[in-house]
Amino acid sequence: VQLQASGGGLVQAGGSLRLSCAASGRAFSSYVMAWFRQAPGKEREFVASISRGGGSTYYADSVKGRFTISRDNAENTVHLQMHSLKPEDTAVYYCAADKGAAIRVGLEAYDYWGQGTQVTVSS
Repeated sequence: VQLQASGGGLVQAGGSLRLSCAASGRAFSSYVMAWFRQAPGKEREFVASISRGGGSTYYADSVKGRFTISRDNAENTVHLQMHSLKPEDTAVYYCAADKGAAIRVGLEAYDYWGQGTQVTVSS
């Protein structure tokens, strides 16, 4: 599967952005999907993930209550709605797909990665 992330940009602290990830290829609904992010000088970290059917989600503590992950299997897309953005949310955001059945948070679990979209939050 090929993944294409979009929707990043520059926003003021407290603002909102909605990231999208479009998947090409077959059987999108068979993948657990996730968002990761990588800030300058830091390691890539888990942000949120969603089960294959969309019924289960999991969030990093740092974004819980502010971000919402969702997916549309008919449209082969996954979204990350981000509210109450903070300067520390500034990073390149990546979508990823995992062929496994369970939600996992480790980078090594994910088989396919998108190219990333930059999110910059100004103070």
